[in-house]
Amino acid sequence: MSTAILTGPPVPGSVLGADLTALGFTVTVAGSPTALGAVLAGLPPGERVALVDPRFTGHRHSLRLALTDPRFAAAAVPGALTVTGAARGALGAALERTSAQVPATTGGAATDAAQDVLVDTLAERLTEAGCPVHRPELGPLTAAVPRTDAERTAAEAAVAATDEEAVRLRSAVKSRDGFFTTHFVSPYSRYLARWCARRGLTPNQVTTASLFTALIAAGCAATGTRGGFVAAGALLLLSFVLDCTDGQLARYALKYSTLGAWLDATFDRAKEYAYYAGLALGAARGGEDVWALALAAMILQTCRHIVDFSFNEANAATTGGGSGSASSPAAALSGRLDTIGWTVWARRMIVLPIGERWALIAVLTALTTPRITLIVLLAAGGFAACYTTAGRLLRSRRRATGGEAAARALAGLTDNGPLAEALARPSLPGSTGALTAPLWAGLGTAALLGILLLPGVAGSWAALGAAALYALCAGRATAAPLTRPLDWLLPPLFRAGEYGAVLVLAARSDSDGALPAAFGLLAAVAYHHYDTVYRLRGGAGAPPRALVRAAGGHEGRTLLVVAAAAAFTGTTTFTLALAVLAGALALLVPAESIRFWISSAAPAVHDETGEPA
Repeated sequence: MSTAILTGPPVPGSVLGADLTALGFTVTVAGSPTALGAVLAGLPPGERVALVDPRFTGHRHSLRLALTDPRFAAAAVPGALTVTGAARGALGAALERTSAQVPATTGGAATDAAQDVLVDTLAERLTEAGCPVHRPELGPLTAAVPRTDAERTAAEAAVAATDEEAVRLRSAVKSRDGFFTTHFVSPYSRYLARWCARRGLTPNQVTTASLFTALIAAGCAATGTRGGFVAAGALLLLSFVLDCTDGQLARYALKYSTLGAWLDATFDRAKEYAYYAGLALGAARGGEDVWALALAAMILQTCRHIVDFSFNEANAATTGGGSGSASSPAAALSGRLDTIGWTVWARRMIVLPIGERWALIAVLTALTTPRITLIVLLAAGGFAACYTTAGRLLRSRRRATGGEAAARALAGLTDNGPLAEALARPSLPGSTGALTAPLWAGLGTAALLGILLLPGVAGSWAALGAAALYALCAGRATAAPLTRPLDWLLPPLFRAGEYGAVLVLAARSDSDGALPAAFGLLAAVAYHHYDTVYRLRGGAGAPPRALVRAAGGHEGRTLLVVAAAAAFTGTTTFTLALAVLAGALALLVPAESIRFWISSAAPAVHDETGEPA
């Protein structure tokens, strides 16, 4: 329940009360600052409270943006302020200080001078007291407190001149998105979002529908028939439309939630990777084995994402999210290219964001074979990975360090387990050079994969030496705080090392079903790594160290899989070992993740930047 308190008598003929009621507020009136304090004190502590100047004139959506967004403890537009949670106490203190300075009242009503400043003054006092007050971008929407009849007439004319619903629909779409999403999905998905909102559907329900649609698409692909492939491609595109709709519905209706954050953060990857598995199963029905390609596609996509996440986390403190240093030549070139319209779309398409990627997969599935689909996807994804990684390397050359917050984020993303932690403790001379950490990580990953690729090594006890060297390098790479310009390379290098080792061992194993089992294992591991990313993005920190240690860390799992390949070479037991490890992680990691994301401490993480995934 929410309460809106008018700070004075309603203006005759005003629709403000009806607007507030439509937004879900119970409206009450306080005739003076003293009465306002009494009304505020009488409301339940956990209730959302809005203070609104009775002369407020503006669009209902202006009030909706300011007063109903659950992501902010305090928010305001001219003449309207809302607080909830801990901000309630700060508002009470601000009101006491302000009331002491308000002129005397007459007949229980505040003087004009008091009314002129009360709500906006309280918002300023909250900011001064260290309580952040969110001020939404209104664009062409109106939010004003007219003092004279002429000002009111002008404000009402501005309200009438703006199509509020059109503005609301436009704002439901991300300001920055991929070419395919912007031009082929959002023009109609926003209307689908409005249709859902008017029927009381929630973003979580649409997200779940998108997941089920993608899983049905994967099932159609698994049939191995041409009709199944065509249906799979069409359903995959429908799933993407629903995936766009859930975010647009959240923005349209301001229905954000911690559960929605978790669902949105994890379901995209679950849908895409389940579809890869469906393609592999469909190919198997036709006598082809493309599990290695499906596994490679999942590895490539996960490593691409961790490059983006790691770079942004490392540089968030110095660049506001890793957009690039203003003094960087690469950033300067990027800025110049942004002035040429077609290059903006070209560069967004080159990175193969989710819209372009899913459209490519859908069309290729319908028209070609799973093998061709996965090969083209790997080629396009590989080019995109090289393009984005090269750009981030260039932007890192002259960048300042990210500081302690960045170091903690990178430490969480590395996913070091007990073995790497133990090996990181001894301090070696010269361990703080700018390239020390990436060189250690690169050496470990290159040595591990290079040795496993040698003829006859994979599945032998000699491979254990490579895994042990990998663990040693992981420890040495993280021996010093990760505050140097290129330290963001560690997480993607470690993902490449662990995932690549599992792929090589499964592909070279004589054990039937090793590749599907490895796919399941890496899907569980990838979930753990994505869960870490979204916790960090929400400011909640990395998962508990107890969970990371129980999961073994990347170096521990790698050593365990290498040992299993050596112990069970030539038998189906290796497949069983991979399946057991996958099952254990699938029980351990999601259980703790679900507990966290449904807890009160979970952040409402929603991607409003429009960065394509």
